[in-house]
Amino acid sequence: MSAFATYLQITVIVLSIALIGSILLQSKGAGLGGLFGGEGGGFVKTRRGAEKYLFNLTIGLSVAFFAFTILTFLAAG
Repeated sequence: MSAFATYLQITVIVLSIALIGSILLQSKGAGLGGLFGGEGGGFVKTRRGAEKYLFNLTIGLSVAFFAFTILTFLAAG
């Protein structure tokens, strides 16, 4: 295995930890029911400020995680 593939694997691990953290931070205030798919209430809430930033960060992390996972697979093969 090359050093490049090792760096890619480390990057995927770091991205996965960051992605898990950002997903868990989004479910704050929803209680345990919201964390496991329960309904948190019957009202619609728009994302503003930090919530919007965290939502966009989660999307960016998931795209980066997917891309680096594909790159790692191609580099290792």
